[in-house]
Order: sequence, then C-alpha cells, then structure tokens
Amino acid sequence: MIEAQAQKKALTVDKPQNLLTVSPPSTKRKGQSDYQQIELFKDVNPLDWEDWQWQVRNRITTFEQLSQIIKLVPEEIEGIKKARGRMSMAITPYWFTLIDPEDPNCPMRRQSIPTAYESQVSPHEMVDPCAEDRDSPAPNLVHRYPDRVLLLATEQCAMYCRHCTRRRLVGDKKTNNINNWDAAVEYIKSNRKIRDVLISGGDPFMLNDNALEELVKKIRSISHVEFLRIGTRLPVSLPQRITEGLISSLKKYNPIWISIHFNHPKEITKRCRSACEMLVDNGFPLGSQTVLLKGINDRPYIMKKLMHELLKIRVRPYYIYQCDPVKGTQHFRTPVAAGINIIEKLRGYTSGYGVPTYVIDGPGGGGKIPIGPNYLLSQAKGKYVLRNYRGKIYTYLE
Repeated sequence: MIEAQAQKKALTVDKPQNLLTVSPPSTKRKGQSDYQQIELFKDVNPLDWEDWQWQVRNRITTFEQLSQIIKLVPEEIEGIKKARGRMSMAITPYWFTLIDPEDPNCPMRRQSIPTAYESQVSPHEMVDPCAEDRDSPAPNLVHRYPDRVLLLATEQCAMYCRHCTRRRLVGDKKTNNINNWDAAVEYIKSNRKIRDVLISGGDPFMLNDNALEELVKKIRSISHVEFLRIGTRLPVSLPQRITEGLISSLKKYNPIWISIHFNHPKEITKRCRSACEMLVDNGFPLGSQTVLLKGINDRPYIMKKLMHELLKIRVRPYYIYQCDPVKGTQHFRTPVAAGINIIEKLRGYTSGYGVPTYVIDGPGGGGKIPIGPNYLLSQAKGKYVLRNYRGKIYTYLE
C-alpha cells in the first residue's frame, strides 16, 4: 500500500502538525525505538515511520518546533530565524533521533541546524564556486570533463545540509517535471564522447520511483553511455527511501553505481546499514563521498573510524572533499593541512581500500585536484628517492 501510494504521486511536503518534546534518555524502555522517545512520534505506527514520504511530510522546519525539543544556543536561534527560502531548515524525524539535544557541538546537529555563522561571508567565497552554471550546455546539465557529465535531476533534498555546495539551487519545492530533462538527454545523445553520466541534484532519490526510472531509462537507451552513477545522501538522512519498489525500478538497468554522502561514523546506524545492504545485495556497487568539516570530522581518528565503518557495510571510501568556498560556509572549512594530515594518518595505517582520495575542487571550475602527502622526495635520471608512511627513505632505480 505504501509503495503504491509512493508511485502514484509526486512528492509533496506538508507541515508537521505538532510541536515536539523529548523524554530524557534515561526513560527509554527496553525494546523501545529511538523515535518513540519523542512525544510527537511515540504513537506513530511503525509502517508510517518506515514510509519515506511520511518522513518528508513530517520534517522539522521551524524555530518553534526546535525550541520545544533542544536547548538552542544563541548562534542557532539567530541562524534558524535567518534561514529563509532556499536552504531553509529541514530535518527528517529519522535524522533528528540521532541529534544530541544537549550538545551544540553534536556532529549531527551541526550538519542540520542553521547557525548565525552562515551569515558571515569571507572575501573568497562564491555563490557557485565550482562554476557549474558556466559549464552548463543545457538546462540541468554540467559538462566539464571530456567523457562525463553531471545531470542535476532535482533541487529537492530530504535534509538541507548546512555545508551544501549547491545551496544556490537546492530547497526549491516546485514539483519536478520529467520534461525538464529532455534537453540534457538530447545533448548527451548528440555527444558520443560522453561515456559516463552522474545523476545528482539535490537528491535524485527524492523523485518517486516512476520518475526516477523514466530518467534512468532515457540515459540507458543511449548506446555510448557505458557508466551510470547516482549521487545521493538519502541512505544516510532518510534510509526509509531504499524500498523494494525503488530497487525493482532501478535494478533492471544495472550496473548503476551509487555514490553516498557520509560525513561521520554516527551516521552509520543499524537502519542505514540495512539500506546499504539492500542496495549492495541487489547489485548496486557503493562508494562514499565525504566533506571535510571543521569540528565534525577533521580529526584523523574520526575519519579512520568512518572509513572502517564504511568498509564493514561494503561501501568503498572514494573521496574526501575540501569544503568548497561557497558563501556562508567558512566556519566549516579546515586548513588544507588538516586534510593532508588525515591521509598521512590513513596511508599505511589501515587497509588500502579504506584510504580515499583527498581532493580540492578547483575554484572557478578547475575540477577535482588530488592533494596528499609528498612521498616522492626527489628524482633525477631514473633515480627516485621516496619515503614510506613511517618516514623511512628508499631509493628506486629504473
């Protein structure tokens, strides 16, 4: 019944009906779900809780709601009141169960609740730091690299991450129209050099099953497209979206690679693990993309823990991104040295599969530039002086 309803209609967003209050953690009874600790959700039917559209309709979006739940600090109060229009606050009930209501430094809280720091813009920040709009030959399409394109399928997300690079686009609640993709699809058809298509957004998994399948089918019908990817955060922020209906609608077009945005070990819950396992078991290879965020995951031990937890659920660590210089995100950015140090503490100290590539997206449209520790000390006439992860020096002769 739930799946049938999800396929019949496009996503609609309703306002939550009640304010929320949280029972103290010590009152949790054995066998009681985390969401049952929240007064508003204590009587929710488990089938409703598992309905991804119910989760979206009941997102936490206002200061009045949060102030009943969390002891907000002044920076959050100001940030919430200023968050209007695009990138307004939206937190799924599922994600909210992971927030520490007493700790303003909780990594889940900092990623989802606006703060006053978003109003502070540094001289080097830009609206579109990756120059995607400049490299757009057709609506909703970005063509930067010779053999691959980025197709922005929707502006909608389940939760508005406060570090979002595409904050100029996301948050538009208009209904998606599949005809908006026609020009992008025609461009891909006309350019036989394109062998790789990444469907992103917003979040493509916010589309209903029929709409997403229609787009994937159009891309798959293009003979020279060899590699198809979908970029999403919903297995993390709304794992209920990974349904049998979604799997069924996409599986027939495999192989489809899924890139999932993970930032912190706390995001890998039992429910998230279940969603990822469902994707992997049905033939979807998974990779992770992580944004380096100050005070959230910029310690090597946190990042190593995240990489280990990802491998345990069969997600291959792929990229760590330096946080882009998009307007209103300077409080999230770390020195580049912090990212290099993380790779230094991973390489050789954990499985090679657990070492992602640290990249900076070149401001102004330079694309992904890999950055890392310097292991090549010198080279001359076939002689290479190298250092290993422990700092020991070795010479390789060609």
